[in-house]
Amino acid sequence: MAGLRRIIALAFVLAIGFLLVILSCALYYNWWPLLVVATYVLAPLPNALCSRCAGEDDLMSEYNSGVVDAGHFITGMFIVTGFCLPFVLAHAEVITIPAMIMSICGGILVYGTIITYTHFFADQSDDY
Repeated sequence: MAGLRRIIALAFVLAIGFLLVILSCALYYNWWPLLVVATYVLAPLPNALCSRCAGEDDLMSEYNSGVVDAGHFITGMFIVTGFCLPFVLAHAEVITIPAMIMSICGGILVYGTIITYTHFFADQSDDY
């Protein structure tokens, strides 16, 4: 039952994050902050694709191949882009400062939800 409550709470926080991003677009009649949603969608893809290409048949379990490292790097680029894109748009005066703040707050909620979900529901198998 506790798992169901966590999922409902995470879904609520995720919905608020997306609502903030959409409101940052709709309230100020400028749809450029919606580009941040593309980084939410694209951010987990490099890790998913590169982890499939990595070899799990190595003797040392701590070893990460270059493909996995590249996936982590590209994912990090997307996450930084998701946070910095509203700053760049506000600096170029494409969006207003309140729209930037709402978009960044929405991004923090969305990424925080993803991190919390993976923390609570990650497959934690014992390797004994």
